[in-house]
Parts: sequence; C-alpha cells; structure tokens
Amino acid sequence: MARILNRRKFIGTTSFTAAGVMMGSSFAAGCSPDVHRAVEPYDIMADVMKYRKIDAHCHPEDDLAKQIETADRLGIEWLQISRPVTNFSGTEPEGPDVVRQHNDEVYKAMKAYPGRFVGFFTLNPIYRKESLEEIKRCVDLGMSGYKGYIQVKVNDPLYYPIIEKLIDLKMVVFMHTFCQMGMGGYRMKYDTGRFPGTTLPEDMVEAAKRYPEAMFHFAHIGGGGDWEYECKMLKQCPNIFVDTGGSNNEEHMIDFAIEQLGEDRIFFGTDNCYHHGIGKILASNATEAQKKKIFFDNYNNLLKRGGRNVA
Repeated sequence: MARILNRRKFIGTTSFTAAGVMMGSSFAAGCSPDVHRAVEPYDIMADVMKYRKIDAHCHPEDDLAKQIETADRLGIEWLQISRPVTNFSGTEPEGPDVVRQHNDEVYKAMKAYPGRFVGFFTLNPIYRKESLEEIKRCVDLGMSGYKGYIQVKVNDPLYYPIIEKLIDLKMVVFMHTFCQMGMGGYRMKYDTGRFPGTTLPEDMVEAAKRYPEAMFHFAHIGGGGDWEYECKMLKQCPNIFVDTGGSNNEEHMIDFAIEQLGEDRIFFGTDNCYHHGIGKILASNATEAQKKKIFFDNYNNLLKRGGRNVA
C-alpha cells in the first residue's frame, strides 16, 4: 500500500510540532489548526514508479531472486553488477584465478536473469597479461565494462594498458573510490583503516587528463566520504561521471553534484542501498527533467557510446 504524505510540508509540520512538545503544552496548544489542514497528500510510490531506472552501481546478492524482487518493487529495470576482489583482511588471494571466479559469478547472474543485469568484470592490474586475456574473455561473455577496486590506483602506470584497451572497446572505467572528510580545513589522505591503493579524486583526475577519450566512473559519492571535495575536484574533467550510491543521505548532496558537475554527469546508483538511492534523488531539488536523466538517461547514454545501452 502506498504511503501518503507531503514531503516538504511533513518536515516543516513535524519540526514545528516537536518544538511545541519541547517548549511545553501551552505552546503546542497555541498551534494553528490550519498547519495540519495545509498538508496535502503525497503518494510516494507513485513518485518512485514514474521514472525509468538503471542502477549504475550494484553487486549481485546471494539471493538473486530477492534482489530482482526488490528492484521490481522500486521500478529498477536494470542493475549494473560487478564482483570486485576486495581483500579487506589483506591476506586473501588476489590472483587471476580468483578474479576469474568473481567474474564468473557476475556472468552466472546475467544468465539467470537475462535482460536485468548489466555485467561488469573486474581485474587485478598487477597481472598485466592475464588481465588483458580476461578482458577478452569477459567481452566475449557479453559484459559491458570494468570495475576496479583497491589493488592499484587508477593513475598508476600499471593501469595504462588496461585503460587503453577499454578505450578501444568503448567501455567504462568504473573505480571504487574514497575521499576522507577533512578536519579544520585539512583533508587527510588516509587513516589506518584505508588501503594505499584506493583511488582518490585527484588520482582519477590525473588519469582522466591523461586519457581524455576514456569514460571514467567515480563510485558512490554517497559512500561516506567528502562528497563536496569530490565534486569540486572532479568538475574539471568532463569525462568523469559519478554515481549517487551509498547509504549516506546528507541533505543537498544531489543538488550540489548538479551544481558542480552538471545534470548530465550524474548516475542513479545504490551500492545495494536501494531505498536510500531512490529517496535521496526524489528528495532533492532536481527538476523532473533532471531526475529523468539521473535515474536512467545519463547512464544509458554512456553505455550507448559502446553500443551496450539497454532497451
């Protein structure tokens, strides 16, 4: 059943009511009944379902049927999926055999639900020969782009032959990224919990300037990092795009991204936080035309450059 509420008036009304509770019943009693009569119905699910959607940042879940069911409930037609080798412990294998296994998981999902998953392969750039061979294998399997993780920064020379091959194939260079919040005007590059191979905004800018013909995708500005710094840094390179994924929903994130990057360089993404991903765009000040672009058109147009767009 659709929930009925008014987005902005609900926030204003509940804030006013909360203030009345804190300041005493006499204050609350003086509230004008017109405040409540002014609330207009808002069918949130009608708003959710009126936009076509491609999730530009997702990963296959253990229960694929449940993942598709969730997507159906939210009107997400396609989900771009990848299975990077994470090695969070620092002790896990990251060789070509593990990479191949992870890519096979993506292919398995694509085969199980044709027409729902846009498959992206992963690599470990340390293994150059094997990586180039794996690109060919995954292209032959029908995959549409590349997702890199924390093994090597995207501006490392180890990435050059991979980026050049992806340019030839007109495929997206999609990277896991991070940018810490600063303190007192100082932005730390790393703390003890970060991996030195993590791609920072300035790393992608350097790679994008070296390869202006490449299509770079900077992951999850809603992933808990300094999204203001990220947008300000990335705005200088028109071949860098961002997705809105992640579980962080700071106010004005989407509006700021539009202001800095323009409405054509932003993709709807969830990083498997589906309701967050949709809600932050609906709650933004983006126009209807901008929401349509962010939810579907922008990412589909990028895929179209390589002839891999969805229907």
